[in-house]
Amino acid sequence: MITANPYQQYQQNVVNTSTPQELTLMLYNGLVKFLNLGVQAIENKEMENAHNNIIKAQRIIEEFMATLDMDYDISKNLYSIYDFMNRRLIDANIRKDKDIVEEVLGLAKDLRDTWSQAMKLAKDQNKANK
Repeated sequence: MITANPYQQYQQNVVNTSTPQELTLMLYNGLVKFLNLGVQAIENKEMENAHNNIIKAQRIIEEFMATLDMDYDISKNLYSIYDFMNRRLIDANIRKDKDIVEEVLGLAKDLRDTWSQAMKLAKDQNKANK
C-alpha cells in the first residue's frame, strides 16, 4: 500500500470535509492562482508554462460552467461570464497575451471576492437565525 505524504493527506482531508461553498471558493482561489502564474510565465517568456497554467484556469472555468444549475437566472448570467472568460483565455493562450490574461484575472478576482462575501453574509445570517 502506497501512503500519501502528510501534505497530500491534509489536502485530501480538506477537500473531503469542506462544504460545497468552501469547495467553490477553493476553485476560485485556484483560478486566480493559475492566472497569476500564467501572467508570470508570459512575462518570463516561459511559453509552455504559460500554456499549462492557462489550460488549468480554463478547466476550472469549464467546471464552473458544467455545474451551474440553469433553473436560476443568476446561473445564466454566470454562464455568460464564464463563457466570455474561457473564450478570452483561448485567445490569450494562442497569442500568449498577458493583457488578456490580466483582464480575465480581474474578473476572476471579482467573482471570488463576491463569492467570499456571499459566504460570509450567509454565515452571519445563519448565526442570527439561531
